[in-house]
Amino acid sequence: MSKANPVLDPFFNQTTRWRAEMQRLRAIVLDCEELTEERKWRQPCYVFEGANVAIISSFNDYCVLAFFKGALLKDPEGILEAPGANSQSTRQAKFTSVEEIDAREGVLRSYLQEAIEAERAGLSIEFKDTDAYDVPEELEQKFEEDAEFKAAFEALTPGRQRGYLLHFGQAKQSKTRAARIENAMPRIYEGKGFNER
Repeated sequence: MSKANPVLDPFFNQTTRWRAEMQRLRAIVLDCEELTEERKWRQPCYVFEGANVAIISSFNDYCVLAFFKGALLKDPEGILEAPGANSQSTRQAKFTSVEEIDAREGVLRSYLQEAIEAERAGLSIEFKDTDAYDVPEELEQKFEEDAEFKAAFEALTPGRQRGYLLHFGQAKQSKTRAARIENAMPRIYEGKGFNER
């Protein structure tokens, strides 16, 4: 059994929503001796030889055990789903009760082993190239006006670039797209992604 990281105890013990469910997920994941529990993005993340394998998160209506390369998992039980329409890699299993988790414990353990084996084998996800995403007209205009901003955007990782392109492009009105770009500029200059603080 892997060691629980005491840094994460407050996350599990002080949360008011889905506490018992997340504690149960933690126990199952920690039973995988090859995983290390780390705190990333203020959440419990489970790592194999430096690679992120899974993360436990809570939302208003459910908690999840999410697999970073879940798209590689076979999922014969059909319990994994993409967290969003544009998710290329992550897949998550949603839960609303400890009983539901207990009923899927064997499946979760096998999926965790499969995810570890994928890392051990060096498997990777083929992501859609960033060039395949539409660049909003307002962003193109900002690039023309501000070469430093364009360089900062291009210095972002491809995943961060895609996140911003999706965020900007989802706005229906031009003024909203322009406002989103302006609001994101400080984070882009800092090299941070759309959801990073």
